[in-house]
Amino acid sequence: MATPKVSIQEMIEQNRKKNKLQQFEKLVPIILFCIATVSVITTIGILFTLFKETLTFFERVSIVEFLTAKEWYPFSEEQASYGIFPLVTGTLKITVIATLVAVPIGIASAIFLSEYASEKTRRTIKPVLEVLAGIPTIVYGFFALTFVTPVLRELIPSLEIFNALSPGIVIGIMIIPMIASLSEDAMSSVPKAIREGALALGATKFEVTMKVVLPAAVSGIVASIVLAISRAIGETMIVSVAAGSTPNLSWDITSSLQTMTAYIVQVSTGDAGYGTTIYYSIYAVGMTLFIFTLAMNLLAQYIAKRFREEY
Repeated sequence: MATPKVSIQEMIEQNRKKNKLQQFEKLVPIILFCIATVSVITTIGILFTLFKETLTFFERVSIVEFLTAKEWYPFSEEQASYGIFPLVTGTLKITVIATLVAVPIGIASAIFLSEYASEKTRRTIKPVLEVLAGIPTIVYGFFALTFVTPVLRELIPSLEIFNALSPGIVIGIMIIPMIASLSEDAMSSVPKAIREGALALGATKFEVTMKVVLPAAVSGIVASIVLAISRAIGETMIVSVAAGSTPNLSWDITSSLQTMTAYIVQVSTGDAGYGTTIYYSIYAVGMTLFIFTLAMNLLAQYIAKRFREEY
């Protein structure tokens, strides 16, 4: 069989294309490195700004007062007080309520999708469940204020219009998809052979789920819960709309409160001029919030690595 003849011109053209491809392949790692570097530089810039402005705040307000004072009244004309604990208490109240709502529903949803639902049902329900994660949080906020709060006031007459219970419940609804999706992925990764072995020994479907699958997927489940709690701590718009702006140390869930994120929104909308102590206080609050969320993320990573099962 005769070998097809290739002209010199065609050979030159092929080599030229090959050289261009090789040059492009050499550029790809450089382009990807530059993209990754942008994200790193951005993070460093954010942290630098946060630390710098927080130090400026502590030059004007004692860090001892910030950590020990029990009142947060930065707008007081007579004697301003900058004790962070009322804002931390408000944030924790919302987070605890959200966790109590989201964890049981999220894990139950994950168990159903992973162990009981058919493939067709799973393909239908899981995307619908994850739609909750795509709803703007401002919509959740007005839903809490205009629907959930009036319903709760029918059950709890002493409930104020702005309270901790309503936004806590709605934030819990918002983070359900995170817990359900990540927990379902963790349970689905457990090999079928383990389930089949337990069933062969006489275990029921429920016993296999509770005593085999859940313990095997515990690292992923706990990590999803911790990440969801971190998301709840940093939620802004829901608490800004439905929780109020009254910082207090009370654990009463029926009264108005203020979270760290809600305070940052309040000041950022123009309640304080640039360069004032109140302006710099949002960076101190932001630093506190950053420490909270960083600790939660590190805890999630530790749990995922510490209790991860290898199959």
